[in-house]
Amino acid sequence: MAEWIDACGMDDVDEEDLIRFDHGDRTFAIYRSPNDEFFCTDGLCTHEQVHLEDGLVMDYVIECPKHNGQFDYRTGEAKRAPVCVNLNTYPVKVEGDRVFIEI
Repeated sequence: MAEWIDACGMDDVDEEDLIRFDHGDRTFAIYRSPNDEFFCTDGLCTHEQVHLEDGLVMDYVIECPKHNGQFDYRTGEAKRAPVCVNLNTYPVKVEGDRVFIEI
């Protein structure tokens, strides 16, 4: 059963950036888009399970810090080799100044 988790404050995530969020034994990445929307994906690259938190965010793309594979963080779609498996994405909602993810 899915549940909404209070993940962070809006101000914790800079525009066109991400933060790492750990919950239980899982790691997530929470992104803030150029137009001030929030998105959430798994926090590990699907290629070699590297944390995405040190990756480069450009527009709607996260680039893995290890091999420069890219994903569209809105959809999880793998966009550039060597990644070929999409990231899982999760619903996000903002209430007040808090960001919640549904997992």
